[in-house]
Amino acid sequence: MASEGVHELKKDLSRKTRDMHRALVSLREELEAIDWYRQRAEACRDSQLKEILLHNMREEMEHAAMLIEWLRNKDGDFDSHLRTFMFSDASLTETRETAAGHSRTVTYRTATIGSLKE
Repeated sequence: MASEGVHELKKDLSRKTRDMHRALVSLREELEAIDWYRQRAEACRDSQLKEILLHNMREEMEHAAMLIEWLRNKDGDFDSHLRTFMFSDASLTETRETAAGHSRTVTYRTATIGSLKE
């Protein structure tokens, strides 16, 4: 998991690596917020507050999805792994076996949240 600070001297890191770090830290924060809102909503006894918390959780999911799409567009390895595992009708273990060179064909559904390519 990414951390707030970088592990190497910033001067030794490329702009791409620093931007990737920003995106990964932001993604972690969005995922944490999703978890927090879900727990709060589940524990909440006030129905109106619960709906607000669930609304906020869904907005954090949107933010996380946008970050994942940015990562996919900016990093070929991320793109390859996401294309392998996302939107597949096969089980994750079957998909992994296919990616590792086994002979099962995987059919993908297509879905986009919009392109973030520059």
